Amino acid sequence: MKLIFGLGNPGPRFTATRHNIGFDAVTALSDRYGIMLREKQLYGLCGKGRIGAEPVMLVMPQTFMNLSGTCVRAFMDYYKASPADMLVIYDDIALSPGKIRIRAKGSAGGHNGVKNIIAQLGTQEFNRIRIGVGAKPEEWDLADYVLSRFSNDEEALIREGLARTVEAVEMIFEQGVSAAMNRFN
Repeated sequence: MKLIFGLGNPGPRFTATRHNIGFDAVTALSDRYGIMLREKQLYGLCGKGRIGAEPVMLVMPQTFMNLSGTCVRAFMDYYKASPADMLVIYDDIALSPGKIRIRAKGSAGGHNGVKNIIAQLGTQEFNRIRIGVGAKPEEWDLADYVLSRFSNDEEALIREGLARTVEAVEMIFEQGVSAAMNRFN
């Protein structure tokens, strides 16, 4: 089973914010594949289904962003999964809104949710998709910025980015992460 973690913060206050783009990606996958996100277990809201021939578990950690690794580690242990079986989707302020970047490994790049996952798992070697949410304006505090909502102009770009993310997940499972990197990066 493949585990797909979309990072974000739980609760209505954080819905549709930049930092919750990982939750939005999991919701897009849920909609595309009819995977209901109803189960609450192991610090996450989740649902089982299939993407193509691949059995998957979609997960939205409910531990708040900075403690995402607690949920990821619990699922990895419960399903006896290896880092090769997981995919993490999250926001990136270094990318323009809607742009995606796929990597098979790498540092946290300053992202506290990913930093916590790396600390919990003891490895940086796991597949990830970063979705651009735009650069922080100079006068903004970073926390305020990532917890802000997208402008009307950015919304269309974000929808396109989420659609590309769904396509990228499909390609990762069908052809591998290298093929997806070549196409989407």
